[in-house]
Amino acid sequence: MSKSVASCAPGQQVPLGPVQVRLVEGSELRRCQKLLDKRHYLKSPQPVGERLYYVATDAQGQWLALLVFNAAAKHLKHRDQWIKWTPQQRRGRLSLVVNNSRFLLLLDPPPPGLGSQVLRLVLDRLSADWQKRYGHPVLLVETFVDPDQFDGTV
Repeated sequence: MSKSVASCAPGQQVPLGPVQVRLVEGSELRRCQKLLDKRHYLKSPQPVGERLYYVATDAQGQWLALLVFNAAAKHLKHRDQWIKWTPQQRRGRLSLVVNNSRFLLLLDPPPPGLGSQVLRLVLDRLSADWQKRYGHPVLLVETFVDPDQFDGTV
């Protein structure tokens, strides 16, 4: 795990320490949904089917970020063209694709590089977690960014 920094006051930074990611389960799921409803411009998702929620924490257990992954949309013309899937291949392989439907950094402002660090940590374990929960791996993760609101540079 790499080190990052957290803002404590304008212009000041303190060491954040190691960042960890884990699945959100049980009673913590409601807390996650409430935070997304309050702080994410799209609110908490209402995914149907396969989905996993993650939280990134610091060494003291403070929540730093939330990420939600769910089953991919059945039909995305540009994705299917990019992969060069036939309709038959899409039907057989779509379960190997998941969508990162929410990504929320909870520190304001977020420390430099925190988003990239958290995303890397989650992607390092996502396929194994998905395999354990749903019985198949993840081979591709897709996400969508509103270019009017974000640069999409994480």
